[in-house]
Amino acid sequence: MSKLVLKNVGKSYGNFEAVVDFSLELKAGEFVSLLGPSGCGKTTTLRMIAGFVPPTTGSIAIEGDVISTPNSVVPPERRRMSMIFQSYAIWPNMTVGENVAFGLQVRKIGRAEIESRVAKMLDVVQMRALKDRYPAELSGGQQQRVALARAIVVEPEVLLLDEPLSNLDANLREEMRFEIRRLHDEFKITTVYVTHDQGEAMVTSDRIVVMNKGRVEQVDAPQQLYAQPRSRFVAGFIGRTNFVERDGKTYSLRPHSIGLSAARPAAHGVEAEIVDRAYLGEHWDYQVKPLGETKPLRVSTGPNTVYALGSRVWLEIDPAAMVRVE
Repeated sequence: MSKLVLKNVGKSYGNFEAVVDFSLELKAGEFVSLLGPSGCGKTTTLRMIAGFVPPTTGSIAIEGDVISTPNSVVPPERRRMSMIFQSYAIWPNMTVGENVAFGLQVRKIGRAEIESRVAKMLDVVQMRALKDRYPAELSGGQQQRVALARAIVVEPEVLLLDEPLSNLDANLREEMRFEIRRLHDEFKITTVYVTHDQGEAMVTSDRIVVMNKGRVEQVDAPQQLYAQPRSRFVAGFIGRTNFVERDGKTYSLRPHSIGLSAARPAAHGVEAEIVDRAYLGEHWDYQVKPLGETKPLRVSTGPNTVYALGSRVWLEIDPAAMVRVE
């Protein structure tokens, strides 16, 4: 039996359809991200799962028990779920230890067990030494660890995360991606993670649901989404790509799959000119325009492959690397 099932779920506000015919089944212990641009419906979907808003259509069930329909919604506190918000939402007047213990106290768990579980959880998130500090004395990353510990220590059936890393700087966001995945691998909690950041989704997820304008574009494992996007939207949103028109059809061609050299290749060679470039540390990002064409192609090379602006080069485009998209 699936852990969490959304069946034909929709949410409308007047004539505006925020979420349309959303269906998804999560296995126990699976980590699924809802990924898409602002306004695509991902947070609305998460709020329906949490029980904060009722669906207009469809149903939501956990382990076979229906918890949301248009006419009946089990309140959030009875859903056996924990949610982590963008703003962390930890109590400013409580210490780290008190914040983590709060949910256990609400559940009337014995004091000794609370102390034991809190100590173990603070060890897991590497916050034991800071258990007596208040949130104002913590960094953003430390506050996020407290929020994670507080959500996990109550042993929820489902963990919900709404853009949890958006307030962190770039380096800390990258560190916390791996931390979230490490905690998931340790506790195996069924997880729904909302983000607009494709890097976060790719690192943390077993599967990714790509959403656009309230609808599901594609559901797949990260590698499959990148290698075999089914639509132009998915190809453009997951990683960087070129769109190539051939015989009235549109193909996605990833920048790293295009060969670039000064010498003509043995096969599939196209002469071109370097019209722009950017050095990004780990690689060069070139804009290369085939001779006779008006639209340049984006090509990625290693950091030591350097061409001057205006250089004549050869592109090697393998037809097998081109993926047709609708």
